[in-house]
Amino acid sequence: MRLSGVILVTVAALSSSAVLAVDVSQIYGKIQIVDSFPDYKVQVVDAFEDLDVQKVDAFADSPGQWQIVDSFPDYKVQIVDSFPDFTIKYVDAFPGPP
Repeated sequence: MRLSGVILVTVAALSSSAVLAVDVSQIYGKIQIVDSFPDYKVQVVDAFEDLDVQKVDAFADSPGQWQIVDSFPDYKVQIVDSFPDFTIKYVDAFPGPP
């Protein structure tokens, strides 16, 4: 009986981490690049990205459009080389999930 309870708790913990996956289509707007305490850790890649990102100067109002700001961000992002929450590729047109 005790073993089945441990297995149930383990399965619940593993399944909850799958639920917490990032919905990259909702990451747009004012983005601040930070070195610590980010909302998301992001890796910049050249292929097989999770999100195509277009840097814009204003009106970042659709998925993948990022306006880089120094204050009052919608999201804080840290650029990392390994173990990212999701990957991005900078593009000039057609931002959003590939």
